[in-house]
Order: sequence, then C-alpha cells, then structure tokens
Amino acid sequence: MELEDDQPVSSKPRGITIITPDAFATESTQTTSIDSTTPPLWRSKEFYVYYVTAAFVIPYMIWVPISLSSSTHPEYFRLFRDNAVLIFVLMVVYALLSSMVRWLAHVTRIPHVTARTAFLFITGIVFVTALHGVNVLKMLALAGINYGLVRAAPWVPRRVITTLIWAMNGGALFLAFYTEGIPWHMLSPSLAWLDEYSGLIRRWHISYNFTMLRMVSFALDAVWAQAGYAPDRPALTPAQQRVRQSRPVQEYTMLAQLVYLWYPPLFIAGPIMTFNDFQSQRVQPLQVPWRSVAIYMLRCAVALLSIEFMMHYMYVNAMKMAHTWMGYTPMELAILGFWSLEFVWLKLVVPWRVFRCWALLDGVDAPENMIRAITNSPSALLFWRAWHRSYNLWVVRYIYIPLGGTQRQILASLVVFTFVALWHDLSFTLLAWAWLIVLFIVPEVLGRTLVPASKYQHTPWFRHVRALGTVANVFMMMSANLVGFVVGLDGVQYVWSQLLGTRKGWVCIAELIGVLFIGAQLMWEYRAEEKRRGIVRNC
Repeated sequence: MELEDDQPVSSKPRGITIITPDAFATESTQTTSIDSTTPPLWRSKEFYVYYVTAAFVIPYMIWVPISLSSSTHPEYFRLFRDNAVLIFVLMVVYALLSSMVRWLAHVTRIPHVTARTAFLFITGIVFVTALHGVNVLKMLALAGINYGLVRAAPWVPRRVITTLIWAMNGGALFLAFYTEGIPWHMLSPSLAWLDEYSGLIRRWHISYNFTMLRMVSFALDAVWAQAGYAPDRPALTPAQQRVRQSRPVQEYTMLAQLVYLWYPPLFIAGPIMTFNDFQSQRVQPLQVPWRSVAIYMLRCAVALLSIEFMMHYMYVNAMKMAHTWMGYTPMELAILGFWSLEFVWLKLVVPWRVFRCWALLDGVDAPENMIRAITNSPSALLFWRAWHRSYNLWVVRYIYIPLGGTQRQILASLVVFTFVALWHDLSFTLLAWAWLIVLFIVPEVLGRTLVPASKYQHTPWFRHVRALGTVANVFMMMSANLVGFVVGLDGVQYVWSQLLGTRKGWVCIAELIGVLFIGAQLMWEYRAEEKRRGIVRNC
C-alpha cells in the first residue's frame, strides 16, 4: 500500500515507454542512473507467440461489445460534458489572466506572492460563489472551524487535536451528505429563501469530499509544522521535498487555507495536492516547460476521443444501466465486464486530466492521477498506487503511515479502504468493495513474502509464476471493481455463476487464463523496459 513519490524520469530515449505519463511535468527531464539487469525479451520467440495471439484477441475483444450494442439501448451516446466548451473557454481565460497578473506584478514591482495571492483569492471566491451561490458561506464556516482547531493546537496534546480535526471534518462530510447539503431551511425557517440562491450547482455537497481532504491536509500539515515535524527520510525529488517539508508556521493562515481550498482548476474534482505542496508552489513558482504542457494536452485529447469512441460504438454503460446482460455467453459477459471497467477508467481520466491541464497552464504542477491504464496493472498493490494516485498519496501521508504503514499492513489497509469507501459514498456496495479489496490483497502479500522477487527474480521459473499470480490478481481485482463501480454484488454473482456453473463457463475461464497470462508477461516486460530506460514508477 505504501507509496513513495516516483523517482525522476531519465533523459535516455523513451522508445515504447513514451506512453508512460510523467508523474510531475517539472521533473520529466531529470536523470537517474537506474538500470535493469534483465535482458529485453521483446524479440524472443516466446514473445512473438504473444504478439500473434494479441493480434487475434484484441480485435475480437473490440468486436464483441460493438456487435452486442444496439440503438435500442437508452442513452447510448452523450457528449462528454454539456459544458465542455465553457470549461475550455474558462481554462484559456484563466491562464491569460494569470499571465497578465504575473506580468503586471513584474512591471509595477509588486511582490509576486502578494499579487499571486490576491489573484487566487479573488478568482477562487468568484468561482466557488458562481458554482454554489450562498452555500459558499457554509464552506467558509467549516473552514473557519478547521482553522480554529489549528490555532488551538499548541495548547492541546497532538493526539487530541488530531482526533478533533478528523472528527470535525469527518462529521461535517457525513452531515453534508446525510442532509443533502445542510439546507438553509433546516438551520432556520426564516433562512429558507436562501435555498433559492444556490448557484450553478445547487448540490454543493457532491464535491465537498474533495474540499474535506484539503481541509484535513491544511490542518495536519499546520499541526506538524507547529510540532517541528521533520521527514524521517530524505526526499528523492523536488516534488517529495515540497510535500514533506513543512512551511514556516506563519504561512498557515486563514487566507492561505481559503486560497488552497478554492483554487479553481482543482476545486471540483482534483487532482489533490497537499497544502505544503500548493503553498510551496505559490511562494516559489515552478517553471513548467511548455513542451510538457503541450504533450499533456495531447494526452487529454486522446483520452477524450477514446471515450467518445466508446460512447459511439460500445454501449456497455447503457447495457449496465438497462440490466441487459442476462442471456449473454460467459465470454461475452467477461468481455463486457472488462470494457465496463475501461469505461469507468476513461470517465475518470478525462476530467482529471483536463483539470490538471488547467492547473499546468496556470503554472501549478499537481500529481498525475492515472499513471497506469487498467490493462497495465498486474498487481493489486501496484494498481491502487496508480489509480487516483493523488488520493493514494494523500491517504498514505495522512492515514496509512500514521497507522503504522508496512509494519501493520493488513490492519492499515483495512482502515484505509474502509475510509475510501465511506468517503466515496455511504453505501453497502462500496463497503463490500473495500473489504473485498483488502481480502484480495492478502494473497499477494503472502506471495511476496514466500517468493520474494529480490531472491528469485533471476531464476527461470519466477517470471512465469509471477504471471500466474497476476492472472489471479486480475480476476480478483476485476470482480471487486465490478462490485464497487459497475454492476454491484448481485451482478458479479450472476457473472461468476455463469462462469462456474456452465461447461461454456469453464472453457471461458481456461481461455481467459491463457490470455491474461500473455497480458501479464507483456505488462511485466513493459515495466522492465521502463527501468532499462531510467523510468522508475512505484506503481
């Protein structure tokens, strides 16, 4: 579960690994001396067999959902966002205004921090007020309580103040969710008229869970700064340094908190930055290479075109909503399950990358949320380090490590995934998903203990045993994520009943094992190629 920030990317030629996203745009050109001792297998006879198999399997996997899609399926195509043009215009205008403020500050000799803070505060409060209207006052009140706890921290034992911070923020999130936004008429009948002025997005509490993460980050970073906390390990990259190194205590102000909470590019859905990282970039701006921004914009475009293709030709999401999976063959069910997860992945990737691109245009380098695709995740532990990566970094810093980290891995993971489930939604389905994830992590932890790569990675059989373990991981992780995000517990039970309860199902399982074994070999070899080229990703 524990995740260290990635080491810098080498300046060596990227080759096939050009498709690996940079974790931080500002560190994409630094060097590292890491090399892999394993020779490449891309041109071996074994891998040529894999290529031939993939040449037949991949087109078949694309053809199946297209052939099963029908124009009678409801909602088979929608634009990614009705307000996509508005967001694009807002991104451009915001970036231009930001550049203008920087230029004016330079010309008029106004301190950069002063000009930048004023710009961020004004645009932040205008943006959030436009989105949520008078509900901004509720968020302001909660931020005030959070800041009050920070101010009281020097006179309260650290464990007590930490507990109070978690209780206040967790309680506020639950209250906002349970009451559907703490409506004004619930506070007082005389304030009921204020509910009519709720901005463009009346349900402000839907995205408040991201604000809650930022409030906890601000409060705990401030408490640790007051206590003189220092990192126990040296930072390998500037990104690690920005996160781990506390800011001067006087920088943890109410104004700094509001600027951080209401930063427009990242306000709605992230990626999530810690307060220390954001504050460091506000005080000492980064120079984000325009080439990195341009490449990232291309990645955004590819992701957007991919989801548009799926919505045009693969109606897997509509099938799920219409409950039309009944009657399909086991292989068709397996392939539809795979593409349903791919759709969920794309549905998250597109907004996250768009909002991160917006921040990059403003000169702020937030973590990349999706380092890996679903089809490049051979390990359960590695998968969760790459999926919603900025959230994973947040969880590791503020929950996992304080609970003991790798010394109490199973217990800490249970608490972490329970929190993750409740943070997403107060539902049994996501709780079941969280507990399944922890259950499915146990075999991998045991396997790594019994057959450690450090001891056996150079033996001829290790690569194949690891691939078989990956096959089991993929089955388990697909099942857990189908429960949490696609068809629920009943839907997954139906899929597995068709796989295990019929002769065709057992044949399908055998075929899937063969295909996934090949996929696992390709995934692990791709990671080895990254290391050969100096790219280190701990996910």
